[in-house]
Amino acid sequence: MIRTADACRFLCTLLVLFTVAACGGAQTSDDAAPTPEATASSAPSEAATDRAPFPVTVEAANGEVTLDEQPTSIVSLSPTATEMLFAIDAGDQVTAVDEFSTHPSEAPTTDLSGYEPNVEAIAGYEPDLVVIADDGADLSTALGELDIPVIVAPAAQTLDDTYAQIEQLGAATGHEAEAAGLVEQMHDDIDKITGDLPETDRPLTYYHELDDTYYSVTSDTFIGQIYELAGLTSIADEVDDDASDGYPQLSEEFIIDADPGLIFLADTICCGQTAETVAERPGWDQIAAVRDGAVVELDDDVASRWGPRIVDLLRTIGDAVAAHAGS
Repeated sequence: MIRTADACRFLCTLLVLFTVAACGGAQTSDDAAPTPEATASSAPSEAATDRAPFPVTVEAANGEVTLDEQPTSIVSLSPTATEMLFAIDAGDQVTAVDEFSTHPSEAPTTDLSGYEPNVEAIAGYEPDLVVIADDGADLSTALGELDIPVIVAPAAQTLDDTYAQIEQLGAATGHEAEAAGLVEQMHDDIDKITGDLPETDRPLTYYHELDDTYYSVTSDTFIGQIYELAGLTSIADEVDDDASDGYPQLSEEFIIDADPGLIFLADTICCGQTAETVAERPGWDQIAAVRDGAVVELDDDVASRWGPRIVDLLRTIGDAVAAHAGS
């Protein structure tokens, strides 16, 4: 879902994150040996080292992973896993994260790549746990030969997958209680958001824009399920086929004819799209969402990860539904 150099990078990101479909060599990598600045870290807090018995074994996507001791030097090559680790108070144990791990701000971002992983560069951080989203490069085997445990936490297909990954990382890092608390809070927040949604006069449809070449999502994708929680139906459902894997490319003519009630832009960062640029597209002033001011600018990162901030995305969607339910 995204074209041009940045657009293709973002498209590959989403494809990998949400469908675990590889995008070939579109992603460049500048992996290098760690610099002193990049390896800056702090020891785990006293509270963190004083809990959860080890060894522990978790059942990850790559099989059983046993950690003999609580990890104190974690490398995350998954932006979503990075967000999860910090959200369960395991951030002090994270020594390096990949180039796209942009949240939270204190995450020790490096030029490590999760798409073209460099085993030597990763090992240079002397990790006692590596977390990745995709193991297409068989990184788990390569690092396993160096006695470095790897947890593969692939793109979630459902919210339950998200909860399971949070709890799995909690167990692996000695933060089970924090992980359970985060999951409970996410459940509560989602229930509150969906419970506060207004009744709508008619079924609301939406167009979720992944890039400015009109790749979108269907209701069968992870992100589509989030929209369903808000009572929305994707216009892309009508044109989905097996080849798109839930992420079809639409035409301008189709989008205009479908006349979605809401438009969500997940390409504000990658492609510079805004409500104003959408309104300037030829013929788009015929769309109800454009006429009614129902074009919502999303944060590309929040809209492309399946971690704790999925609640923020649902809240934004819910606010849009509340504002335009009677339009």
